[in-house]
Amino acid sequence: MNRTVIEVVNGIARHPDYRLAEPVNFILREGEQLAILGPNGSGKTKLVNTLIGRYPLLMNEVHYDFGDYNHRMVCENIHYMAFRDSYGDADGSYYYQQRWHSQDVELSPRVSDVLPESSNEHTAALYADFAIDSLFDKQLVMLSSGELRRLQIVKALLTTPRVLIMDNPFIGLDADTRILLTDLMQRLIAERNLQLILVVSREEDIPSFITRVVEMKEPSLTPPEKEDLVYKHHESPSLQGKTGGKAASPIISLRDVTLRYGERTIFEHLDWKVCRGERWALHGRNGSGKSALLGLICGDNPQAYACDISLFGCRRGTGESIWDIKRRIGYVSPEMHRAYLKDLPSIEIVASGLHDSIGLYVRPRPEHIDICKKWMRVFGIEKLADRTFLKLSSGEQRLVLLARAFVKDPELLILDEPLHGLDTERREMVRHIIDEYCSCPEKTLIMVTHYPEELPTCITHHKTL
Repeated sequence: MNRTVIEVVNGIARHPDYRLAEPVNFILREGEQLAILGPNGSGKTKLVNTLIGRYPLLMNEVHYDFGDYNHRMVCENIHYMAFRDSYGDADGSYYYQQRWHSQDVELSPRVSDVLPESSNEHTAALYADFAIDSLFDKQLVMLSSGELRRLQIVKALLTTPRVLIMDNPFIGLDADTRILLTDLMQRLIAERNLQLILVVSREEDIPSFITRVVEMKEPSLTPPEKEDLVYKHHESPSLQGKTGGKAASPIISLRDVTLRYGERTIFEHLDWKVCRGERWALHGRNGSGKSALLGLICGDNPQAYACDISLFGCRRGTGESIWDIKRRIGYVSPEMHRAYLKDLPSIEIVASGLHDSIGLYVRPRPEHIDICKKWMRVFGIEKLADRTFLKLSSGEQRLVLLARAFVKDPELLILDEPLHGLDTERREMVRHIIDEYCSCPEKTLIMVTHYPEELPTCITHHKTL
């Protein structure tokens, strides 16, 4: 029988907040490639944190046997790429809005600053496998999702771990990059004696090389009642008056827009008009400039004021503040998720959407709290209202941020990869909510996803970068 690499017997976390419904009993044997599968809130992250020793146990500690590598510390033999690591380093190198400020881009470290030179055969082969040489001169903040994922994996593999744990490894990657990553993982298994544990929310995300699946079924999220999923405009919470504009009037207009940092051009001579009531799907491969374009529209990028951009009928830079822009837009993105490190009660995170703040700095009135509760009920997370944000699973956090985007009944919804980390049932639920919300003829939508099946049925227009 193959050697037992990781084993937990009747493991119970000392801290009650980190306990699963049942004691943990887990075995990873040498040569196994594992997937941990389960719906949002089922305890996948708690299990992983138990396996890596982050949660001390009451009695039986985790047993490890790495064979010839037992002389190394556990943290050297196991590397965990958590959900947030998909968007940047844990040290905060990718803080929200940083990548759009030209001075920060010029001063930000390059890939060559965080990776050693390929001075030996092992490192050179690793860089070749992941096409890292082409990235060496790029600033970290300008890497696309696919490039960033490759960098994170290479940094992990340079430490030669025996076990690599990856949380939702395919999120945010276009179809070609997903295939590339799958092929690379298979090569790593065959050539580097590496064992993989993939944490996934959907069975469709399990690659063919996985040899065993551990299913997590601990209930945490209760799907909302059917009537709560139906968005009724005459009952919808609204902090502003109805728009009252003509359905065909343009609310976004970009004319000959170019975005450039130093010698690197993100896109140039871009023309785009979005009219009220249109629902757009924005397509493009990793690195094509989708998030950069949305940053211009939302006012997160100062270069917007040097471009010919009009929003809601007003030319950018004619006296409006960034808050004048944001108050009419509901926005969620991977970068926002990565940056949200406020461990506030979830209902306060939702309420922060009323003022477009990261954190809650204005105490909401009772009627606003009622609105927040209604939107949390719509997204099936009402019972999480008092739980703090950083104690939630990544899928639960995403649902909280989605409720935050909808809470002020915005005229324009900008949803950048909104279904990241959600299981199949919640993806369908959110698609339905978007469709119901956009059934109002004056609501406008821009949505980014690399999975065509995630697009709601209300989509009327497509644009590809």
